[in-house]
Amino acid sequence: MLELLLQGRPERVTTLLLRGEGHETKAEAARIADALGALAVALPLEAPSAGLKRRIVESLANRSKPRAALLVIDMLNDHLRPGGSVEVPRARDIVPALLGRLEAARVEGVPVVYIVDRHEPDDLDLEEWTTHNVAGSEGAEVWPPLAPHPGDRVVPKATYSAFVGSELDTVLAELAVDTLVLTGCLTEIGIMATASDALQRGYAVEVPPDSQAGSGPVGEDATMAALSLMAPYGPARRERLERVKARLAEGAP
Repeated sequence: MLELLLQGRPERVTTLLLRGEGHETKAEAARIADALGALAVALPLEAPSAGLKRRIVESLANRSKPRAALLVIDMLNDHLRPGGSVEVPRARDIVPALLGRLEAARVEGVPVVYIVDRHEPDDLDLEEWTTHNVAGSEGAEVWPPLAPHPGDRVVPKATYSAFVGSELDTVLAELAVDTLVLTGCLTEIGIMATASDALQRGYAVEVPPDSQAGSGPVGEDATMAALSLMAPYGPARRERLERVKARLAEGAP
């Protein structure tokens, strides 16, 4: 256990490695971590190397308050309506929590972006997934209680990731955001694919547990565990923050 905790991994990695362990093992890990922290505080201070000091100073200088957007993914009639062609029963359960998040976002001025799966009638994808979310159909509309408000953005997509073949990156650039709060369904497919793309493009990603719905608890748990391990790709993150800073300098709200 001591060897595990001294290997210098990010905390999220250590947490994931201990995820499948029992309560006693996790408690022992926490106890040892506390002891190591107390030991570090008790030791004499050492001046950081020039390289470390430079990285710390640069990190502090570039730190800014996150600019987030709330994304609502595929909360559509065909997914939420009982008996729908691609019904996700668990998606109905998250509606109250998601409504609360939407209200808070609008009050706080956080941009809201609806990601809507949309297919043409001759889309070959419908052969794999059955007919669903066809453009112009009622099934492709947002579930009525969650309907977009004036000022919200709506971005159609036709595949798993909301970035592929869509205008999402352009919309997010206009909004000058660097952090995405992903909600909706399916956790194992649309949220996972979108989150993976976002992280590689330099966005920070949050997935609130109470506002995501997968096919079942096992799939949700595995996906959430995988996402907890992933961080934004460093070079892309730095570039993303510079773009946001430039956009704000241009007068973006």
